[in-house]
Amino acid sequence: MAEKLLIVGNASPEHVGSHFYHAAQTLGMDAALYDSRMASEGPRWLRAAYWRLAQRRPVRLRQYGKGLLKQCAETGVSVVIATGIAPVTSRTLIELKRAGIRVLNYLTDDPWNPSHLAPWFLEALPCYDRVFSTKRATLEDLRKSGAQGVSFLPFAYHPELHTSGLPEHENGDGPDVVFVGGADKDRVPFLSALGKAGFQLHLYGGYWDRYPETRPYARGILPPGVVKTATSKAKVALCLVRRANRDGHCMRTFEIPAMSGCMLAENTAEHREIFGAEGAAVLYFQNIAEMVEKTRWLMDRPAERHRLAAAAHALVTGGGNTYSDRLLQILRPH
Repeated sequence: MAEKLLIVGNASPEHVGSHFYHAAQTLGMDAALYDSRMASEGPRWLRAAYWRLAQRRPVRLRQYGKGLLKQCAETGVSVVIATGIAPVTSRTLIELKRAGIRVLNYLTDDPWNPSHLAPWFLEALPCYDRVFSTKRATLEDLRKSGAQGVSFLPFAYHPELHTSGLPEHENGDGPDVVFVGGADKDRVPFLSALGKAGFQLHLYGGYWDRYPETRPYARGILPPGVVKTATSKAKVALCLVRRANRDGHCMRTFEIPAMSGCMLAENTAEHREIFGAEGAAVLYFQNIAEMVEKTRWLMDRPAERHRLAAAAHALVTGGGNTYSDRLLQILRPH
């Protein structure tokens, strides 16, 4: 009998939970998505109080667990895949396992990042049957915490949301540089340096308007379809990892090439593993000065930008890097 799958994750279209749900539909699986945002419903003041004073607990964590158990019992779920720091407690996971349900986690964040650190989640980690992390740097810590079957599994791309045709750089109506992602404090010097160097810069994501250095370039949060167009039209798409998350790569690592962007990527071992040597499909930078220098180099070479974008697009979309592929890897018997 085919497995019945329940995905615990954010149902917003740009999130991994939604990507997995659509991947399951594409693969013809019997699947449902249990929206993790329900665990945080409540007045803003109450959510803030729970976050600061109650170990970053979502307001409705207990009720969410009860609802999850009920959903699984009523629909005959055989596998639950939780995404990220999912609002599922150890007690709920134990109950799911007692019911014969396999429980897995695709961990997209570093649970020891001070911004995410939640003791109730660390307590739940050993209760999963397997944990798949997008960060190699966290694997040993996960094992020491008691997590079972820990392995590395990269991010991916969503073919319908992220795949673009040939690069549109020649249209001339895009910016010099585009960056999509949140305004982490340690990212601000990189982006402000590009602005000071005179590049036309568009920043998409939360909180860029909070910093005077990046406020002139902030364009707000865009839906996925618009992000795809903005990435394809920009001359250079910058890829910065999240240091506080101990990233070696990030979601944009796969999304930018799928969107036919010319990617200038932070130099990490994982990026080099994915894209190969410098200039094969992307350019790398180690620091701010090198980032500015290589951006300027790319500005003067439209043919090289087109070649790199096409090479990275072919590499990423050539097979094995969709969320359908990742889902099959997670569900494969180990």
